[in-house]
Amino acid sequence: MNEDNRYVRFDWAAKRMLRNKADFVVFEGLISVLLGEKITIMELLESEGNQEYEDDKFNRVDIKARNSKDEIILVEIQQTRELYYLQRVLYGVAKAITEHITRGQSYKNVKKVYSINIIYFDLGQGADYLYHGQTKLTGVHTGDDLRIGQRDKEALRMAAPEEVFPEYYIIRVNEFNKLATTPLEEWLDYLKTGHIKEDTTAPGLQEARERLEYLKMDRKQRAEYDNHLDIVMYQNDVLEGAKQEGLAEGRAEGLAEGRAEGRAEGRAEGRAEGRAEGRAEGRMDVARQLKAMGLPIADIAKATSLTEKEIETL
Repeated sequence: MNEDNRYVRFDWAAKRMLRNKADFVVFEGLISVLLGEKITIMELLESEGNQEYEDDKFNRVDIKARNSKDEIILVEIQQTRELYYLQRVLYGVAKAITEHITRGQSYKNVKKVYSINIIYFDLGQGADYLYHGQTKLTGVHTGDDLRIGQRDKEALRMAAPEEVFPEYYIIRVNEFNKLATTPLEEWLDYLKTGHIKEDTTAPGLQEARERLEYLKMDRKQRAEYDNHLDIVMYQNDVLEGAKQEGLAEGRAEGLAEGRAEGRAEGRAEGRAEGRAEGRAEGRMDVARQLKAMGLPIADIAKATSLTEKEIETL
């Protein structure tokens, strides 16, 4: 990438540079492109995950917005892997729903929530970079989707349950490897590489160009940003290597134990135990590497799902 056409990557900018209301247009552009309608950001949700300190490589950013139908949209940017990530996504949605209806209000005031999760780590085994899901109620025997009756439709102003249940988007940034030709693909390209096309018309990216030029940062910011990218690349390499080694060792041990038992049950149990042992050893290797890099033990615990006591003994 040409040095004078280099832009700060979104995961860093969201935590350190796009904190003012004047910059919300950048976030709004991304969400609007994803959902296909104009989105207005209400606030950044400050939590323990938005602390700004030197070793905050594993923090996340939460955004609350509304769409043209007054539905609530939650956007979460997370870089580090987390063992119970999907469960936390579900918890965040439930919390958003309950926080926006007060005791004594009618249930008609329950707002639909869109959960948009931008992740910079490996999640699952799918091949796509964008996943979308919502809750539908389908007949167990008939296979048809439950719809709202005409009389209730007029009162409830909806045609199907999925119009009130939450929707989820998972953006797997590292899986995007296409030539960017659409606004959404241009955004994915920027999320992954920090590259923005000169002639982009994607909402929010022109504003990002104006605010996030690498050369506009002072020397200290630039050094911190470059170090951040080095840490991210190294962490991803370490985690991926440990994962592959752990899986390979787990399969080998599991098959060996399974053959020794000579029973289908033994093989299944052996594979399961072998994988578990391999993954555990992989997490230990990752923790050793991150500890050697000087990262706080609390952050290493979040990244590896080990306890702080286990990490201290490494």
